[in-house]
Amino acid sequence: MHTSSGSPAGPAAGTGPAASGSTGTARTSPAVPANGARGSGAGIGIALLSALAFGGSGVAAKPLIEAGLAPLHVTWLRVAGAALVLLPLTWRHRGLLRRRPALLVGYGLLAVGGVQACYFAAISRIPVGVALLIEYLAPALVLGWVRFVQKRPVTRAAAVGVVLAVGGLACVVEVWSGLSFDAVGLALALGAACCQVGYFVLSDHGSDGEEAVDPLGVIAYGLLIGAVILTVIARPWTLHWEVLGGSAEMNGTRVPALLLLGWIVLIATVAAYLTGVVSIRLLSPQVAGVVACLEAVIATVLAWVLLGEHLSLPQIIGGVVVLVGAFVAQSAKPKEPATARTDPASDGEGRAAVVTSGVLSAGEDLSVKSSAT
Repeated sequence: MHTSSGSPAGPAAGTGPAASGSTGTARTSPAVPANGARGSGAGIGIALLSALAFGGSGVAAKPLIEAGLAPLHVTWLRVAGAALVLLPLTWRHRGLLRRRPALLVGYGLLAVGGVQACYFAAISRIPVGVALLIEYLAPALVLGWVRFVQKRPVTRAAAVGVVLAVGGLACVVEVWSGLSFDAVGLALALGAACCQVGYFVLSDHGSDGEEAVDPLGVIAYGLLIGAVILTVIARPWTLHWEVLGGSAEMNGTRVPALLLLGWIVLIATVAAYLTGVVSIRLLSPQVAGVVACLEAVIATVLAWVLLGEHLSLPQIIGGVVVLVGAFVAQSAKPKEPATARTDPASDGEGRAAVVTSGVLSAGEDLSVKSSAT
């Protein structure tokens, strides 16, 4: 979550489909650290911390929504709070606003505001795990963009990944029971996935040529711009601030609302994004993609334990199939020959496609990241 929902971290872990799929230029994997296996081990550990941080965003946000805060207000609190914490990074990369304004605005609108607003609105109507798994359709949708919009062929493996993801999703939403979940909630989760697609495409364009920029700067400015945009849309002056002075219920247990908000801002956003960037600099995109897929697993388990949201066996199996399909799709390479690029600056920005986190990265980012997230 992570994004995403957050990815827009989370499912954003594949620079494959976005980077190579959008431009036909293959990027080399990050250089292996000098300390070898020790560096890789540290990268996996940090990536797991990032997935854990992103995966907890929905679990902390849902009690606040049920306590009386609108999903859009929770989104604004998360983004504005994280933007405030990362103001030093924004100042450090102040030149970005002049160099790449379109990239930063698009990132703030889609990868930050769009993914998280859709994800939080979705979890107010459907289970956290279901919303995040739907968001993991983003890599499959990217392949659809490449095939039908850019008119470029995709590999058989990519097509298999898409079929697996869609088939797994059918199990997650239990189509045989007539889509028993809230249709609006499902549409909002799909909207988060679509915003992730825009994030992938923007991340690819942001890494081209000599104008490639530091992903930390993109994240900091994306949060700041996202906060400005959400201020206009969410109208925080109408927020029920008194809710933050009370407590929210998590499966029968009362938890201070400010504690939940602190987790969402400091852990599920700031720490999740920063650890995501560090882990990608220590791992290859493929390895990071595998670890990022654990965000959906973590979010589902946390929702099960802390919120009492139980998934059926077919839904669990479908969720596994969705993750496998997403990983296959986002790891697919373009069919036509590609030109290798080894410029460290462009490679560094290419890793921005991994921290969402949602998405975000949350996605949660995304698949932030995800959680989205």
